[in-house]
Amino acid sequence: MNLTGGIVLYAVLWFLVLFVLLPIGQQSQADVGAVTPGTPAGAPHEPKLKRKMIWATLIAALIWAAIAYVILGGVITRADIENWAG
Repeated sequence: MNLTGGIVLYAVLWFLVLFVLLPIGQQSQADVGAVTPGTPAGAPHEPKLKRKMIWATLIAALIWAAIAYVILGGVITRADIENWAG
């Protein structure tokens, strides 16, 4: 894995983790009873994006480190994958 591959892998993991975290603990404006005029009732009430972005950064870094260890440490090689594929 080269530098570009590592950066792309981290970016993909970060967005994936962020999209998984977005609905967790979310309440809609209708649930809270405070619908802002001009927005749908299902729109999020206080999405707490900063906290979720920080968590996404930490979780993606851990997942990236594990994948980088597997790739760079030679735990699984391309030859192994070719043998498994048959």
